[in-house]
Amino acid sequence: MAQHEHVRVAVIGSGFGGLGAAVRLRREGITDFVVLERAGGVGGTWRDNSYPGCACDVPSHLYSFSFAPNPDWPRTFSGQEHIRAYLEHVTDVFGLRPHLRLDAEVKRMVWNADELRWDIETAAGSFSADVVVSATGPLSDPKIPEIPGLDSFPGKVFHSARWDHDYDLRGKRVAMVGTGASAIQIVPAIQPDVARLTLFQRTPPWVMPRVDRAISAAERRLHRALPFTTQARRGLLWGIRELQVQAFTKRPDELGLVESLAKRNMARAVKDPALRAKLTPDYRIGCKRILLSSSYYPALTQRNVDVVASGLSEVRGSTVVAADGSSAEVDAIIFGTGFHVTDMPIAERVVGADGRTLAEVWKGGMEALRGASAAGFPNWMTIIGPNTGLGNSSMILMIESQLNYMADYLRQLHVLGGRAALDARPGAVAAWNRKVQERMKRTVWNTGGCTSWYLDASGRNTTIWPGTTTEFRRATRRVDLTEYDVIRAPLPGDGGGSDRAVDAEVGA
Repeated sequence: MAQHEHVRVAVIGSGFGGLGAAVRLRREGITDFVVLERAGGVGGTWRDNSYPGCACDVPSHLYSFSFAPNPDWPRTFSGQEHIRAYLEHVTDVFGLRPHLRLDAEVKRMVWNADELRWDIETAAGSFSADVVVSATGPLSDPKIPEIPGLDSFPGKVFHSARWDHDYDLRGKRVAMVGTGASAIQIVPAIQPDVARLTLFQRTPPWVMPRVDRAISAAERRLHRALPFTTQARRGLLWGIRELQVQAFTKRPDELGLVESLAKRNMARAVKDPALRAKLTPDYRIGCKRILLSSSYYPALTQRNVDVVASGLSEVRGSTVVAADGSSAEVDAIIFGTGFHVTDMPIAERVVGADGRTLAEVWKGGMEALRGASAAGFPNWMTIIGPNTGLGNSSMILMIESQLNYMADYLRQLHVLGGRAALDARPGAVAAWNRKVQERMKRTVWNTGGCTSWYLDASGRNTTIWPGTTTEFRRATRRVDLTEYDVIRAPLPGDGGGSDRAVDAEVGA
């Protein structure tokens, strides 16, 4: 690798967002780009999360790129190993390997106003790029709460996204902290092997049955022979979820029926009324993500499982103590406590035009124009940015919409010609976010009575998109130049501007 490499576009991250951006760049005829990845391989979330039982809660044919259908998904809900294999396949089929720069964690990136470029320092050397596409994602940096005494715990401690496969849980006393999407998969996977499992539950989740099955060989043959059947299957899954959106965004009271079905699901598996009371949420279903599992509740009824309806508050040697005063002796602590979603660490490393980091600009809450562009950060875009998340559908749909926006952004720069940059206007960013937050007021995520990871420190929902995927795709179909300031490099003799010419031809 050269000590310094300049490219047209630098993509940060190689999960679904980063690989999708790379594919789209090639399809647009742009080959002068790199994908900077901090790890030694691609996959993002589906590389990092390899805990027992790890799987997706979105159907396989919907949780994949529309431009890279997979007729050979083995199950209706895919496991981690199958999704990671799919992403490796996409990397190979679309010729992305030459663009990868692995073990190249971004340490700092600074906007160079004189050269109209981003100067990027990584663990593998320095780069510069005319445009940066940040696809680090909100589920990339694990969050472990500050627990008094945790540092002195003599046993094993790890987060679900950093699973220690060398540590044998068989016969161990294990504390599982958290009851989110990861925990409900981990608990039934490890329960048969551990001596004792103590589950610390701060807030019970709503859990619906996971209707999962193997996809038959006949179905897979059909999808291979007639590709339109794969598209039809995907379209049906998408349509069902689009129809459900209004209950989440406009009429949360309609979710009462779903709530009763979830209670019935719990009652079938959990006969003990005291345990059932612990597991029953006191908020409207949908306020937190609805979880899917047919094995979680049965696992909690087993004799070697204790459910503590309280959060972990202290560690005293090998004793873990809950906020309600109950305690247990354990050999290992596993945290299923989520990620830095509303305070993404990458934001501390991005320095904009006025010398402030993105984290400083977002101190009062994340916001970006159409979920992509932040004011004061020219030629910088994010994939899966503020208010682009979904509470009931596939993030791949949102990613592909943002890739449309990215492609048109680059086309607009090409049309402008020469050395130019686009910087989102503060007024446009503010107007977009006012509209988003106004729509958010009546959604179940804001009115359902829960505290979720969708909300930032001030209680504002900066994570979820309050509408359908169709609406978002329409909003991100093209770049509106009236929402941006156009920055041009000074011509020679105009006062200090660099006269370095940049070939902005597509594919250069």
